[in-house]
Amino acid sequence: MMRAKKTAALTTLAALVAAGLAGAGPAAAADGGMLPHPGPDGLVWVDEFRGDGGVASGGAANDLPTVLTVACDGGGDVHVTMDSKGTIVAAFDVECPASGGAGVGTASMAAGVVRPGDFTIVVDASTRTTRWSLTVTQPE
Repeated sequence: MMRAKKTAALTTLAALVAAGLAGAGPAAAADGGMLPHPGPDGLVWVDEFRGDGGVASGGAANDLPTVLTVACDGGGDVHVTMDSKGTIVAAFDVECPASGGAGVGTASMAAGVVRPGDFTIVVDASTRTTRWSLTVTQPE
């Protein structure tokens, strides 16, 4: 029960931080997000955003593996970086198809790579109209 409350609070925080980093609120699309809610293992879920953005969280554990997944569409690409306590722990690019589905990229990190506490993720989109979604999970 506590994990579900923590996930909901961090999801709300992530959405607010993403809006603040991009300078505008998320643009809703008629077809919804590209990645489903991550469930009880989820630390962060951004259902949908367009253009540059990112998230910050304070809920990481260092004794669990961490998985960052980003999906995008609308053309162009996104460059994703994840920082934990001042160290870049993941960086990758995802091609975003203009049509026909989403491109997906994932970084899987062993337990201990993401340090306990806060982390940040920056999504640098090649266009303002590139749509993306992300999840961060720590499977138990």
